[in-house]
Amino acid sequence: MTVIDGSAQDVGAAPLVDERAGFASELRTVGMVWERELIRFVRTRTRILSSFIQPILFLFVLGYGMSTLVGATGGFDFKKFVFPGIVAMTVVTTAIFSAISIVWDREFGFLREMLVAPVSRGALVAGKTLGGATVATVQGTIMLALAPLIEVHLTVLLVVEVVGLELLMAVALTTFGVFVASRIQRIEGFQVVMQLVLFPMLFLSGALFPLKGLPAWLAVITRVNPLTYAVDPLRHVVFAAQHMPPAAAARFPTGVDLFGTALPLWGEIGIVAGFAVVFLGLAIAGFGRTE
Repeated sequence: MTVIDGSAQDVGAAPLVDERAGFASELRTVGMVWERELIRFVRTRTRILSSFIQPILFLFVLGYGMSTLVGATGGFDFKKFVFPGIVAMTVVTTAIFSAISIVWDREFGFLREMLVAPVSRGALVAGKTLGGATVATVQGTIMLALAPLIEVHLTVLLVVEVVGLELLMAVALTTFGVFVASRIQRIEGFQVVMQLVLFPMLFLSGALFPLKGLPAWLAVITRVNPLTYAVDPLRHVVFAAQHMPPAAAARFPTGVDLFGTALPLWGEIGIVAGFAVVFLGLAIAGFGRTE
């Protein structure tokens, strides 16, 4: 406490005010970048429609086609098995490609303007991640509207659980996309890299086939793939709400075995969360480089 011109002033209050002002500024930055990502997505209607074409083709064309070969057990067929994987496919594709806006902003100079602004790189990455994850979660949730068409039973609890898992998956894959985009200069290069990475990740995640009984080499690859641990929890909660006889559960199993031990659901969720944290740090480090 000091006395200046007869008035008391607390010299320790200034740093506290500065800290609060800085934190509020960071939050505003996150909110503005998040809002910008949503506005950009809403204005590109072709992107909204095109993001549904591939999952719908997989669900109805591949789903019905494979159902005739695989058959059904206790009323449970391949379409119902693949449905959670298709929802995951929608989320993952949208989340990763949302990061293309970073490359676009770099080409047109807007990214440099953001980087020279008096805000932290972490706030920019957080805003980008939340924006992409929000869009991906919304699109994945919209896919649930197709569930009644293939006789997948939905409950309020199921929808809440699916949305939570979608959000975690979307954050993890958006941070991965932001990390890649922070190191690529041209849109064409980003698209090529993502196509080379995205499709192997999707096909080797168990989204389209059970993980049990695979050849040893294929089983190892699926366990290395982080997306495997995001798809299985989604399938687990969807199957838990269905009336599956034991024979159907044995034919269309859930769960991931790692080193001969079945991982619990929280273990799989922890792996996805760890993946998100690691790539969030790498993305922030990538943004920290001089443009």
